[in-house]
Amino acid sequence: MHDRSTSLPPGPPMPAALQAWRWTREPLPFLGRCRHRYGDAFTLRMSHAGTWVVLSDPADVKRVFTAAPDAMGASTASAVIEPLLGRRSVMLLDEPEHLTRRRIILPPFHGQRMAGYADMTAMVARREVQRWPVGEPFELWPRMQSITLDVIMNVVFGEDAETNPRLGRVREALVAMTEWLNDPRRLAVLAVLGPRWIRGHRGFARTRGAVADAVMDEVRLRRGAAAHGVPGGNDMISLLLEGSYEDGRPLSDQDLADELITLLSDGPTSTTLAWAFERLLRHPDKLELLRDEVRAGEDDTYMEAVIRETLRLCPPVPVVVRRLLAPLELESGHRLPTGTTVAPCVSLIHHREDVYPEPDAFRPERFLGTTPGTYTWIPFGGGVRRCLAASFANQEMKQVLSTVLRTVDLRAVGSASERVARSSIAFVPDRRALALVA
Repeated sequence: MHDRSTSLPPGPPMPAALQAWRWTREPLPFLGRCRHRYGDAFTLRMSHAGTWVVLSDPADVKRVFTAAPDAMGASTASAVIEPLLGRRSVMLLDEPEHLTRRRIILPPFHGQRMAGYADMTAMVARREVQRWPVGEPFELWPRMQSITLDVIMNVVFGEDAETNPRLGRVREALVAMTEWLNDPRRLAVLAVLGPRWIRGHRGFARTRGAVADAVMDEVRLRRGAAAHGVPGGNDMISLLLEGSYEDGRPLSDQDLADELITLLSDGPTSTTLAWAFERLLRHPDKLELLRDEVRAGEDDTYMEAVIRETLRLCPPVPVVVRRLLAPLELESGHRLPTGTTVAPCVSLIHHREDVYPEPDAFRPERFLGTTPGTYTWIPFGGGVRRCLAASFANQEMKQVLSTVLRTVDLRAVGSASERVARSSIAFVPDRRALALVA
């Protein structure tokens, strides 16, 4: 009998290169087959990402999310997003610096400041809807990307990119970088060579460099204005410029630039909005229930349920990845050693039939009169590394859905549901949520 105290759970015996290919090309079916064959905890060995222990037992998820901050760090696997976000992004910092940075960034996404973003979000959504074609199919996902980008730019800079040429340059650079990353040809290369190939790619360095240069110019401009006594506003860049570490040190220009690029590189919110419309358009009865609630304007109970169910059924990011800084014992009895990469699997947990009957069905009603489980509904992760903008994202989605439903009558294009496809940083509808304005 083997010594379970230092062993990893079983996993597929196929070569690491083949596992990496399947993870990249068909991640959700691959994870589902592995869980069916090996159980709630299994080990993947992938040539481009190393060894992961994938977890789908809520008890194991709780162990990860409630671990002491000094026992759980940003995984080395997360380094694949470093070329995009920058090495000083809060998403890549370990404790205690990670928690200190969160305290600096968190205030704009909570309380009175966040309440002030609602009207701005509705304005941005109305402006975008006015540009939609009538009577011909169009893709909703890029339109949702446009809305969420303009919203977060208003939050970050306190101004609208459409009226400020300087910020227009930032927006154009961000759009170019997103399009570069989501080019189907590059996604195919990603499947073969893995994410790290981006590091040495001149094209990516050029597009990401344009974003960094535009953001850094704004940082230096704002810092210079502050040095001359110009008061800052309530926008994110002003608050970050005023923020400091516990020893009084301000954030460096590199810290500021990486944090701002992290905030501006939003993918999950636009993806969730695209999925919400895709699901609602395929379920006209549920769309009508939501439209009636929006028109009545009395509460947002069903809206909340729709968003929760969309995030359950179509989480934009399928796994949460962490690195163990101390051993961790699993429900199965396996004791994982320090240094192990653990991956609570959002998709597998959200599709547990013992938690969510008929897990593949779109049923917002399952969230009426009930609160999602802390360790069985985890689209924003959990613990000290839970997405710090979760409340803001939820409010933004409500505003966009409400504005669109009040403004236009959307129809589905075709009866077949769209499948899950992979973009650079999220899982999206394969036809980009095709719709029609009637």
